[in-house]
Amino acid sequence: MIEFNLEVDASGLHCPLPLLRLKKALMAMSSGDVVKVIATDPAAHLDFGVYSDQTGHQIVQLIKEADKQVFYFKKK
Repeated sequence: MIEFNLEVDASGLHCPLPLLRLKKALMAMSSGDVVKVIATDPAAHLDFGVYSDQTGHQIVQLIKEADKQVFYFKKK
């Protein structure tokens, strides 16, 4: 299991809210910190992938389950 500094539960939220919650969390974190994001929006991986590419924050791991996706982001 990946160690993380903060968890954001965006369950039940739809685009763009999970991404906005992630952005807010990252703004309060230090470089190298890891945030765990739980999302039930099936398109969250698309938004988070583009965001990662554009900002340089790294998706360390993505776990897809039947009813949710769990992302681990490392702040650049």
